[in-house]
Amino acid sequence: MVVQGDEFAMLSTWLVSPTSASARAASFRPEVEIDGARTRVLVEQTTAVDPSRLGDVVGRLGFDELRAVDAALCAVLDLRR
Repeated sequence: MVVQGDEFAMLSTWLVSPTSASARAASFRPEVEIDGARTRVLVEQTTAVDPSRLGDVVGRLGFDELRAVDAALCAVLDLRR
């Protein structure tokens, strides 16, 4: 899952977080729906990748899901709001 703003799409690398339907629940692993399936965003494994390595877009998160991913990233990266 791409976890950076669309305004940074011109960069040579994109920040992504993997997802897993079998990962254990944790406060820093928000559950979201992607292409009709529930999965957890593993924000603690966020990394930079070349966008050419990514597949097709399968959708966008809703407002509440975006907020949950934002909060998890802030927690894992120790960012204060």
